[in-house]
Amino acid sequence: MGAMRKALLGAVLAGVVVVGTGTGARAVGGEADLAHHGHLSLWEGRVGVWLVSANHGPSDVSQATVRLAFSEPMAGGQELPPSCLWGGDRVVVCRTGELRAAGVVGELALDLRTAASTDEVTVDISTVWMDGVVDRNARNDRHRVLVLATGDPYVF
Repeated sequence: MGAMRKALLGAVLAGVVVVGTGTGARAVGGEADLAHHGHLSLWEGRVGVWLVSANHGPSDVSQATVRLAFSEPMAGGQELPPSCLWGGDRVVVCRTGELRAAGVVGELALDLRTAASTDEVTVDISTVWMDGVVDRNARNDRHRVLVLATGDPYVF
């Protein structure tokens, strides 16, 4: 990971911590219900991710961050979409863009390689930041998916 990406990731993660705590922390800006759905596939050391984020309201969310944590390390040197950053060899963090109430944002597609051959990988998907908005129904934006190396899509 380049120095610029590390610095940017550090700033993003520090901003997440600062926004939610301490003097001058933001007041809660409303309530929303984020949901992440899609599917994962594993074949010949490749992990395919297709993710759609939605907001069931009632408030709009100006920006959210979703984290994908893999049980196996990913191969180094892989490029990610501009909305995503590496958070280590097992973590990808992506911003969703604006999520209007009762709306769907565009899909996120990733094609990653594992560092070593594996028969399975577990992927934890979760929202880690919502720009001061509260989500009291975290069941639909947190998933743990076991993906076997069959090439089949595992839906969440």
